[in-house]
Amino acid sequence: MQCTVNLTEAEAKALSAVALDPAAWIINAAKERARLAIDAIAAQEIDRRLASGEAIAGSKEDIVLAAFAGGYVIALADQDNIV
Repeated sequence: MQCTVNLTEAEAKALSAVALDPAAWIINAAKERARLAIDAIAAQEIDRRLASGEAIAGSKEDIVLAAFAGGYVIALADQDNIV
């Protein structure tokens, strides 16, 4: 996934006052939030698999992808379609 962030001049200047490299700060913030989500989803999926006696294999990223593929985790954007 590739994302683009457009900041106003004021936003860019304000961010430059608190971050040495604003672009690197934005990338780091997104990656850190994703890492936290991976940790939480993987832990939840490992607990689910242990409780149901399923095998656990692969990396955290593999476990997260399998949780999405199995429908155990749903993207927030898709959750409004759940009844």
